[in-house]
Amino acid sequence: MACITQPFGTTSAGLSATLYTLKNASGMTVSLTDLGACMVSLRVPDGHGAFPDVLLGYDGAAGYEVNKGNHGAVVGRSANRIAGASFEIDGVTHKLTATQFGNNLHSGPDMWFRRLWKVLEAAEDRVTFELVSPDGDQGYPGEVTCQVTYTLTDNAIDIAYRAESDQRTVINLTNHAYFNLNGHAAGNVLDHELTIYAQTWTPSDEESIPTGEIASVAGTDMDFTTPHALGERIDSSYEPIARCHGYDHNYVIDGEGYRHAAHLFSPETGISMDVYTDAPGMQLYTSNGLKAPRGKDGARYGMHDAVCLETQFYPDAIHKPDWPQPVFGPGAPYNSRTTYAFRTNG
Repeated sequence: MACITQPFGTTSAGLSATLYTLKNASGMTVSLTDLGACMVSLRVPDGHGAFPDVLLGYDGAAGYEVNKGNHGAVVGRSANRIAGASFEIDGVTHKLTATQFGNNLHSGPDMWFRRLWKVLEAAEDRVTFELVSPDGDQGYPGEVTCQVTYTLTDNAIDIAYRAESDQRTVINLTNHAYFNLNGHAAGNVLDHELTIYAQTWTPSDEESIPTGEIASVAGTDMDFTTPHALGERIDSSYEPIARCHGYDHNYVIDGEGYRHAAHLFSPETGISMDVYTDAPGMQLYTSNGLKAPRGKDGARYGMHDAVCLETQFYPDAIHKPDWPQPVFGPGAPYNSRTTYAFRTNG
């Protein structure tokens, strides 16, 4: 095991970013930057001596400071959508910025990925980043201290989140990694076979705000309880998929606690990825709006060139009191864990 550090460029404000690379005994590596606590690259063994980089991203700080697609970023304070760009806690209404159809998406526009995080630890097998988000940041109440620890184990990357607030507030974190098991510059992921361990999902309206219904996937093109290639139904006339030009939907993961959420397999490389999480939901996003500027190694990324499996609370949960609530405060810290585990030959 090893941790190697190197310069990663400077931001527009002149701040210097650093790249941290972890490597395990089998040769798998993960590279992380203190700019946004982002995952930059993930090289995994394919069983034939090669280590393709299965994560889309950028070559340096300039790309991650813009990062319109949230590539590899820790999204906070609240991932996904909040209807009306506002919410109420303890009788007080808090206004956010309307960024999409009058709603708020990913707590923009002052995104956490544009900030330089403090490095608390850079060990052989893990890196811990910390960000202090002041009271009123992005419109949210409370001062929040957030720590994210990436740990490289035996061909798996484990992400542990912890956040403490001095007031009751919304906290709903995820990592917005874009995966392509054929390699980050290999083109679309329509051949990838996906299984999601979820019998239900949360239908949404024309603005991608959940209606509040928990619906069965059975008999619909949302059903991934058995493996389906992503391209098999991505052009479906089924309204939820057609409206989004692919998948951009939240699944209610079966069971509770830390459990198996999804399995992704590339028949081209034989690489598979298993997702484990203690989060209640997972957003499946097939990069329907991906129009990134030049990525790593000069790659140009386009529509459906990656898939995101974003573990989190359900979108707009703060307005759905019957759903698991992403509200945390004094004496009730936010803790969550997600693991992406890799192997070869399915």
